[in-house]
Amino acid sequence: MTETPEQRESAEPSESTQSERLLGGHTGRLLVSLSLAWATLQLGRFLLSPLLPAIVDDLGMTTATAGLALGAFQLLYAVTQFPSGRVSDEFGRPTAVVAGLVAITGSFLLFAQVTTAAGFLAAALVLGLGKGLFAVPSRAQLSDGFVERRGQALGIYAAGTDLGGLAASAVGVVVTGGTVVWGVALAADWRAPFLPLAGLLTAVTVGYVGWNTAPYRLGRPALETRATLTRLLTTRRQRESLVAFALFFFVVGAWVGFLPAYLATAKGFSEAVAAGVFAVVFVVGFAVKPFAGRLADRFSRRLVAAGGLSVSVAAICGVVAFETLPAVVAAVVVYAAGYKSVFPVIDALLLDAAPDGSVGGDLGAARAVLLGVGALGPVYLGWVVDAASYRVGFVGLSACLVVATVLLVRGVE
Repeated sequence: MTETPEQRESAEPSESTQSERLLGGHTGRLLVSLSLAWATLQLGRFLLSPLLPAIVDDLGMTTATAGLALGAFQLLYAVTQFPSGRVSDEFGRPTAVVAGLVAITGSFLLFAQVTTAAGFLAAALVLGLGKGLFAVPSRAQLSDGFVERRGQALGIYAAGTDLGGLAASAVGVVVTGGTVVWGVALAADWRAPFLPLAGLLTAVTVGYVGWNTAPYRLGRPALETRATLTRLLTTRRQRESLVAFALFFFVVGAWVGFLPAYLATAKGFSEAVAAGVFAVVFVVGFAVKPFAGRLADRFSRRLVAAGGLSVSVAAICGVVAFETLPAVVAAVVVYAAGYKSVFPVIDALLLDAAPDGSVGGDLGAARAVLLGVGALGPVYLGWVVDAASYRVGFVGLSACLVVATVLLVRGVE
């Protein structure tokens, strides 16, 4: 099911390409519905970050308890990737996609009425389960529908993360009373956004069900864990690619978790300015991901990913070295352009390598590993900052990106 970059570059526009419509037609409608669903669930997930202080105060939780709930969400999200992928391989993508959307909608309804710490934990776990059920089968269904435009389709889908992040930043400001209209501060209970989100996701789900033509089937999948791991680790090229992607997710986990705190603590920016700079990351990602996916359809996917990582290495050094706000913002923009461009390329590379009958399972197993490693990034950076400094921690992250770049370049054919 794979093509070399040279074949993709030299091929004339084919009947397959013409049928792979990004807007309109069956493939376009599926792309729109799945991308909107991803953006909506990411909006709900990212809302938890700006609302966390209000949640902790309202529910009487400790910060450690809130961290445990979010950690449990991330862990369940990671471990669900592989079985959800296998379900989609054996019983069809829609079965797992709809199950995930229903669970995510349920989590939003739970968040809308949470009154205890235990209820918050339950809602977070349901959200992790739903996101895990949805993430891999939705990508696999796009891979089924898009072959020659796979990278571009995945780039549009992945941009939903940044659209959701931007919307969450705006909603978070309003809910916490950061918006003033005619001298009146607008604010609301932190639960207020989740009921409308549940309604929006229900509408998106109805649209997906109406546009989907693939069958729905139920059953118990055979996980085939050993066979899946064997396929993922067969060649040195595959093993080195997984290591490179794992290092990338490790860096992203640390960067995303600590960038606002770093800007406020080490650079002396106000919390509002730090949050604004962080929002810029989502703006850049929304613009860059579809473009990077298109590049990955035309040229070597590994070289596109390696290029993004190389840009990130240079830019992260700038973030550390620069002190003025304009210079730091410029470095953050460049860094975001580099690392955001890698996400759709990783998905495309993993999907290219998977055999037709095991696309979901292979992608799910790989993503479970990558997300698991990524969860260690904040642990590393938090420990290094306490023991040494942010500068030392970021040097370590830069070294990880350099190693990842070298490994990807080694695999270029």
